[in-house]
Amino acid sequence: MQEGQSVNERAVELLEQYDIEVLRTRKGRGAIVCDTSDGCLIFKEYNGNDRRVELQNRLLQRIADAGRVQAERIIPAKEGGLLVKDGDGTAYILKTWQEGKECSSGDRGECIQAVRLLARLHECMQLSREEAGAFPAFSPEKEYEKHNREIRKVRKYLKQKGQKQPFEIRLQGSCDFFLEQALEVTEEWKQYREAFRRRDEGAEEPAAVTFCHGDYQYHNLLLVPGGWFVVNFEKCLPDHPVGDLYLLLRKLLEKSNWSVAMGSELLQAYEKERPLSAEDRIDLYYRLAYPEKFWKIANFYYNSGKAWIPGKNQEKLEKLIAQEKEKQHFLNEVFRKPG
Repeated sequence: MQEGQSVNERAVELLEQYDIEVLRTRKGRGAIVCDTSDGCLIFKEYNGNDRRVELQNRLLQRIADAGRVQAERIIPAKEGGLLVKDGDGTAYILKTWQEGKECSSGDRGECIQAVRLLARLHECMQLSREEAGAFPAFSPEKEYEKHNREIRKVRKYLKQKGQKQPFEIRLQGSCDFFLEQALEVTEEWKQYREAFRRRDEGAEEPAAVTFCHGDYQYHNLLLVPGGWFVVNFEKCLPDHPVGDLYLLLRKLLEKSNWSVAMGSELLQAYEKERPLSAEDRIDLYYRLAYPEKFWKIANFYYNSGKAWIPGKNQEKLEKLIAQEKEKQHFLNEVFRKPG
């Protein structure tokens, strides 16, 4: 590849490694959309390794074989590999694509369809242990313990910092409350997990490993002529299906100010396709109860340049604090009330 070429020019040149006829290309969001003799495809950078893309491909093949959900597929290169690399070693992936409208978080009907689609997707997100390989399953308690350490680090930093900007004063004033909440949720969750482990001691391991999409939210759901098309499985991982349901619910509930009616309707829509057990609901409750959004805001601040703090950070923090009462009301009504 020649010096002076743009990233896009180098990437387009890599398309010669595929057995396709490219008619034209255009820029998409962080990718190159290709109109080809085989239909619309998308070409983009891939940050994972060969093992991860092979796992993703196996999972997408399983979904395609089940025939219940339209999802992207990976197109192999002429040599059979799932990734191609440029001269700098940057990896790229070519996938099927369909032009469509993203799911609207403000459209109740589309949100319900997204939840039902997720339940159908979960019915075909299993691989045998051999197919799944040695990828470690996601552990909420380990993740929360890591987050808790990071919140403590932010709190300590802010305590020692001299002159503070308004955002930093507000963040410091919120740290104790949300850290206490995070520690309480983590401890309770660990106790439940230990009880489940003791109950299951001696039981045979399931023959299949269950996976999550890993980033199932409205940006990755496209409404196309044939229905919904699910994209961007790059973050797929072994986890309970509740992991995907949690992420989608949190995103939508934040938009609706933690509406009890909205949340209940979404859960009912999911359960019409795939009922949740009592253990599933406990898992979902603790994932929703953990103050992950606060951790995200605090961690982003800590790992960014602090000379200038975007106003968006302040807006997100103020919205989080303002919604806390509604969030607790939602958790009380939907999960904590008996019956």
